[in-house]
Parts: sequence; C-alpha cells; structure tokens
Amino acid sequence: MRPVKREELLDLAAYEASRPELRAAILEAKRRRRVHVGGVLTFLFENTATIRYQIQEMIRAERLTRDEDIRHELETYNELLGGKGELGVSLLIEITDPEERDRKLRAWLDLPAHVYLELPGGERVRARYDARQVGADRLSSVQYLEFDVRGTVPVAVGSDLPGLEARTALDREQREALEQDLRSDA
Repeated sequence: MRPVKREELLDLAAYEASRPELRAAILEAKRRRRVHVGGVLTFLFENTATIRYQIQEMIRAERLTRDEDIRHELETYNELLGGKGELGVSLLIEITDPEERDRKLRAWLDLPAHVYLELPGGERVRARYDARQVGADRLSSVQYLEFDVRGTVPVAVGSDLPGLEARTALDREQREALEQDLRSDA
C-alpha cells in the first residue's frame, strides 16, 4: 500500500480548520474496514487515508511542528501499512473489565500467531507481527499486524487460538474496500 508522503500532511492550523470534515470521512472509511471477531477482537484494516489521519492526529495532539518530529511519525505509522500485496491491520483486544482483560492478555500471549485472514479457497494467511508487542508475561491490547495476501482480497478473518476460536466472514462492502486498498498499491 502506498505510504503517506510528507507533502500530504497539513500544518496544524489547516488541519484544525478541516478536521471535522476529514474526521467524518475517515470514520466512514474505518467503518468499512472494521471487522469484529469472537466478541473481543476488532481488526481494523489500515490504508493510506487512515494512516494519514492517525499521523495528523498525533501532530495535533503533540503539537508537532519540527520537521524531524513529523518525519518520525511518518516513518512509524507508514510501517503499519505493510508492503506491496499486503494488508496492514490494527488488532484491538476489547475487554472492558480490567481484571478480565489482564487475565486474558496474560493467557493469550500466543494470539498474534493464531490470527489469520482466509483467502478464497480456504487458505489461511498468518500475521507477521512485531515480537516487541508481546511481553514476557502479557500481550499488549493493541497489536499491529501485516498479512501477505499476495494482492488477494480475503473472505474472512479469524482466530484459532485454543479457547478463542472464531471466524467472521467479510461482507461485500468490506471486501470491496480491501480490494480498493490492494489496487492502490503503488
């Protein structure tokens, strides 16, 4: 997927002025790229627009103006997109009760190795993930994953972690959004 370029980012004043319209458009883009699995996992497929929004929000929140700070955010967030033919995903583990969340994040250390995208024909593509997101005894509740789908639009998202086996088929709108993202791979 095409990374965000420095010249695509708005300065703080311009972003503040256009933020309500940009936010509405991004919320719609995210809606089409959000998939819930097993009642506690949310897969958010990222694209250039969603990453650009995240960078703009970081610039806004941290009041960044120095070019080197902005370029650092660009490099960091662009990594989430993956490479050509790949899909980048932010995986959110959404458990509201703090005690249950802590217990599950300790029990699910192997979760990143057990999530998959299912391609037409049934092939399961496993995630590539940063091992730094997995502690010695606890998983982070936000994981950044990349799936090398070789340019193929997945038909389902799932987990085969023992005790958290679940699969969600992607609907037409979700598949079309991911197809568009994979086509914009340049």
